Amino acid sequence: YQMYRNVYWHHAVRSATCMFKRAARAAVAARVVSIEAIGDLTDDAFMEILVSRGPSPLAIAVRTRRLFKRALDLPASDVGGFAAPWVSEDPGLLERVEDAVAAECGLEAGELLIDFPARPSMLSVDLPLETRRGRVERLTDEGRAGQLGLPRVADELYRSARRLRVFVARKPSRSPDLVTGLIQRPADDVASALERGSLA
Repeated sequence: YQMYRNVYWHHAVRSATCMFKRAARAAVAARVVSIEAIGDLTDDAFMEILVSRGPSPLAIAVRTRRLFKRALDLPASDVGGFAAPWVSEDPGLLERVEDAVAAECGLEAGELLIDFPARPSMLSVDLPLETRRGRVERLTDEGRAGQLGLPRVADELYRSARRLRVFVARKPSRSPDLVTGLIQRPADDVASALERGSLA
């Protein structure tokens, strides 16, 4: 829990992650690199491709530590803790939403990134536990009978670690707070709104 809250989901880590992922998707779309080739690359080799062959402004910004800043940073409890599946499962739709929100906020395409990381199983465990009597028991998500109530607190810890963030390359002309409602709408509803040219 502490690692997710303070390291994996730290705002600087998440900003770099969002920037890198968008740069990677753009490189694949532009045929700079194939999805198959990415699997064989080290992180450094992949970054070198993004920086030199693109070149990708996002990748260059990550490499030079010029990370996007937070324009919105809310605990999951402030947005109901819920995001429609498309937010984490449909990067194409997410990118279209990011660019539409960017335009609403006076930014260019690619200058605004939405992040609401999901990992419901972050506290999942399946470990052998040797008792004082020498027996080996399994410590799982259900805990150890009568002693460890991990399931009782896992959901609350997960919700308290999550944050909805909107990262921007520069200061927007208006707050991107419309994102809080957008991420809860169904994919087809959001796609229709994008087609109409209005996120309302």
